[in-house]
Amino acid sequence: MATVSLPRNCGCLWSTVDYLHTHHTIYCSSTFITCLSSRKRYSTCSFAKKSKRNGGEAVRDEQVVEDSAPGNGGGEKNSKLIASRSAVLQACTLTSALIAALGMAIRQVSHVASAEGLPVLDCSSQVSFGFEMWHVELITGLVVLISSSRYLLLNTWTDFAESSEAANLQVLSSLQPLDYLFVAFLPGISEELLFRGAILPLLGMNLNGVGVAALIFGVLHLGNGRKSSFAIWATFVGLAYGYATILSSSLVVPMASHALNNLIGGLLWRYTSNASSQK
Repeated sequence: MATVSLPRNCGCLWSTVDYLHTHHTIYCSSTFITCLSSRKRYSTCSFAKKSKRNGGEAVRDEQVVEDSAPGNGGGEKNSKLIASRSAVLQACTLTSALIAALGMAIRQVSHVASAEGLPVLDCSSQVSFGFEMWHVELITGLVVLISSSRYLLLNTWTDFAESSEAANLQVLSSLQPLDYLFVAFLPGISEELLFRGAILPLLGMNLNGVGVAALIFGVLHLGNGRKSSFAIWATFVGLAYGYATILSSSLVVPMASHALNNLIGGLLWRYTSNASSQK
């Protein structure tokens, strides 16, 4: 899969930011913001510790968190790298912009090709940005379906819960409350613009097209530390958003649903994590 290089930091793919530091690689996906916390406890993280060099002229972010796991005979500490707030926001902005640009480019090219008489479906005419009041009900149903399904999986599927918790710790821990709006809506809007606004219409506005687009969406969530359980989950989510797109012929429905599910998942993870740390 293609990777975009960031200076001194990482490569980004589908809202994923990889950090290389000494011999450790940490994979952070903003898409993981849709996940809730697992039942594990982690110690409170300390970020952006400032240290002075040469009389206080240089300041650096440490980006190292000491994680003390319970039951380790007094709490043995393992150093883990986590992404700083600025790095997460920068990577989210860059990758979302690239994904959105690709989606817009595909829609524009298909429009021109269709206007020239080529046998290509016009994506913009198949899936528009139109909105009707009954779409609110569809968006609400998608949010309830996906958020409740994720909650059930986090409490019944250990592999999914563990990978979700690890990713949330790496990506969300350094963010401020208002940042959750940013990392929820940017990926939600850009990913739906590409997958449901461009790829799905090209494949065909039918169940076969929905299935293939969802499978591509799921496969692209493999790797970079993410387990197959998350790819399966992403495929299921892609099926739901794709079917809703066919019903509504509107990009607003999957975009709003995706963004709201991201936001709900992230805020619930923050709340449950804070509650666990205070016990």
